[in-house]
Amino acid sequence: MTGTLRTGCCIAGGGPAGMMLGLLLARAGIDVTVLEKHADFLRDFRGDTIHPSTMEVMARLGLLEAFLALPHQKVPRLGGLIGGQWVELAEFSHLPVAAPFVAMMPQWDFLDFLAAEAGKHPNFRLLMQTRARTLLTADGRVTGLLAEGPDGPVRVEAGLTVAADGRGSELREASGLPLADLGSPIDVLWFRLPRATADTDRTQARIEAGRIMILLYRGDYWQCAFVVPKDGFAAVRAAGIDSFRATVRALLPFGADRASAIESWEDVKLLSVQVNRLARWWRPGFLCIGDAAHAMSPVGGVGVNLAVADAVAAANILARPLREGVPGDAALAAVQARRERPTRLIQRFQIIAQNRILKPTLARQSALKPPLPLRIASRIPLARRALGRLIGLGPRPEVPDPSIFG
Repeated sequence: MTGTLRTGCCIAGGGPAGMMLGLLLARAGIDVTVLEKHADFLRDFRGDTIHPSTMEVMARLGLLEAFLALPHQKVPRLGGLIGGQWVELAEFSHLPVAAPFVAMMPQWDFLDFLAAEAGKHPNFRLLMQTRARTLLTADGRVTGLLAEGPDGPVRVEAGLTVAADGRGSELREASGLPLADLGSPIDVLWFRLPRATADTDRTQARIEAGRIMILLYRGDYWQCAFVVPKDGFAAVRAAGIDSFRATVRALLPFGADRASAIESWEDVKLLSVQVNRLARWWRPGFLCIGDAAHAMSPVGGVGVNLAVADAVAAANILARPLREGVPGDAALAAVQARRERPTRLIQRFQIIAQNRILKPTLARQSALKPPLPLRIASRIPLARRALGRLIGLGPRPEVPDPSIFG
C-alpha cells in the first residue's frame, strides 16, 4: 500500500517483541499495525530458544497446546563438556509453569504462529516488505512514522509508535535517544552440521582451552555457535577453512567426519555480538522495546524471552491508555520502570560470564578444567535449579493481565 494510514499503535519490527505486542494489543481491541521490512521471517541469527517464561505467556493466552503442536525439541536441562569433564549447569523441570523446559524451535515458525493468531483479529494489520525509516513529530511529540513499502512511501499516523526493529533500529536513531555500549569481548560464528539418529539429543556446550562451541539440537541437524574473540573472524579465515574444520572436529561429541559439511566460508556466518541499552526508552508518543532498547549477549539464550517480556509488560500497561486515546508520558515511563531492572540484572550476569569465563577461556593455552565452584554447584540440585530459574524465567517474568486479555 501507499499513502496515509491511521492506527492506534504502530509497531516497527516483526520480531518477537513486535509480534507479541501486536497480538496482545489486537486481543485488547486496539487498532494495531505492525511493519516488517522483510518479505518473510526467515533470517539468520534469530534466536530459537523459547524459554518457559514465554511458553507461560502462551499458556495464559490459551495458545500453548497449538504452539507445541509445531515441530520443536524439548530441552529440560543444560550441560556441557568443560575440559573433558561433563558438568550439569541448569535444570528447568522444577519450574512452576505449564511447560518446564526450553523449546528449540526455529524463530520463523514462532513468528509465523504469532502472526497467524494476531491475524484472526480484524483490528490487526501486518505490512510485510515495509521498512520504517523515520519518525513524524508535532509539538515535540512523535505522531507516527514514515516507511517505505513495496509500492512506495507509506505515512503512518499513530497514537503510539513503538520501535521493535532490533539492535540496528532506525527509529531509535531517529528518536535521538542516547545508547550506551556496554561492550562485548566475543563474536560468534554460526553454522550447521548434519545430525545422525545415533547422536545425543542434548543441547550442550563443548569448552576447551582456547575453544568454545555450543551445539543446539534441531532435530535433523545441529545448529552450532563457535565463539571467537571480538573481531577475531579475520584471523580464523586467514588460517584457512581446513584449519577451522579441524578445530570443529576436535570438539564434536560424535563422528568427526560431520565437520566436512562445512564446505566453504559461505557456510559460516558471523554474528557480531553487542551488549547495550538505552538510558531512556521513550519520548512522548514513542517507545523502544526488545533489542531496540537493549541488545543482549547470546549468553543464556535469553534475548527472545526478554523481548517477549517487554512486549507483555508494555501491553499490560498501555492497553487501557490506548483504548482511551494517546498514552501519556507516565504510562511510557512505567514500561521502562517495569522492565529496566530485570534487563540490567541479566546484562550484568552476561557481562560477568563474558569477561570472567569466556574471554579468559579463549585466551587460555594450558589445560582447562571446570572451576571448583562450578564443579560443586553442578552436584547440588538447588544450585542447578537456581540457574534454571534465572535462565528459564528471568528476574521478573511477565504474564498477560487476565482482566485485559482474558
